[in-house]
Amino acid sequence: MAYSLPLKAAAHARRRVVVKLGTGVLTSGAGELNTARIAAVCAEIAALRARGTEVIVVSSGAVGLGMGELGLTKRPKDLSKKQACAAIGQSRLMQTWQAGFAPHGLTVAQVLLTHDDLRVRARYLGVQETLRQLIGYGTIPIINENDTVSAAEIKFGDNDTLSAMVASLVEASYLVILSTAPGLVDLRGTRQIIPVVDRITPEIEAMAGGTTSETATGGMISKISAAKLATRAGCGVFIASGAEPEIIARLLAGRGPGTFFVPSGLPLDAKKRWLAYFQRPAGTIFVNECAVPVLRGQGRSLLAVGVTHARGEFAAGDIVNIAGPDETVIARGKAAFASEEIPALAGKKGDAVAALHPSRKRFEVVHRNDLVLL
Repeated sequence: MAYSLPLKAAAHARRRVVVKLGTGVLTSGAGELNTARIAAVCAEIAALRARGTEVIVVSSGAVGLGMGELGLTKRPKDLSKKQACAAIGQSRLMQTWQAGFAPHGLTVAQVLLTHDDLRVRARYLGVQETLRQLIGYGTIPIINENDTVSAAEIKFGDNDTLSAMVASLVEASYLVILSTAPGLVDLRGTRQIIPVVDRITPEIEAMAGGTTSETATGGMISKISAAKLATRAGCGVFIASGAEPEIIARLLAGRGPGTFFVPSGLPLDAKKRWLAYFQRPAGTIFVNECAVPVLRGQGRSLLAVGVTHARGEFAAGDIVNIAGPDETVIARGKAAFASEEIPALAGKKGDAVAALHPSRKRFEVVHRNDLVLL
């Protein structure tokens, strides 16, 4: 089922595209690479490159390939066993990608990331610069989560989320998520692919389902979550089947089949994008009803007078969520005060805050330059 790409998106310069491929696209089972499909994807990407489009690949498959090498039929539950599978499978995965691009005269570059590489500002900027250099050299960056060392606190969770973060990081025009799913399917109604999603509503999210694959993680739930993240950063998102011939070119030409998620709003500047989408907040600062419209509508800093209380333990400089009285998160930012200081500050005006902290020059709880609305 084809669809018409919205004119604004179709006319957008296709300068940079992130292509994410799931384990189900790359393999025919645990450890069995689908080399014909990988070769076809490489040919498509090479054709895009020849037309001036910069392409970054986010590739799953390391754990699944390692499972095959070890003769495992079920994805291990033990973390160290999954890490061992990733260590074995990652080298084979990169060899396969290089073999696929070699006939087109293209070189691949391996980039393995943990969540901390994007959460910590200095490392985030380092990754951004490395990718810029790799693209400048004409290589195809192949990005995967560093599953060999990733523990729960530094994991992205799935490569759908990673691909959305990469798309935001490099300010991609489009993110193409290829999997075994043909797109977002309305299982409760027409059972047809939904061609265009203008806005991700609770009804859209309810259509998502998980995965039963022994080698994959996530499913449509993680893809919708990734689409929400990427579209908020100004990136259009496609979800389609990797089994479709010439699917990337067909999607970018607006000829489907698949689902296109329309980017929402204006892209954020780089620092605020980092604050909004690359963090795991250490806690939450709650504000009163009066502060909500001030933050949302006036672009003001969060002052102590609008604060009611805090939840969680965080230090000054940590990233926190900012929530209204109903606990809806409305913003995210860098706290200027530690969590233990919040109770004494809550509800106080500037002079009272200055009296509590006479050595300070600024008294905003979260400065507007360090705050982004969600």
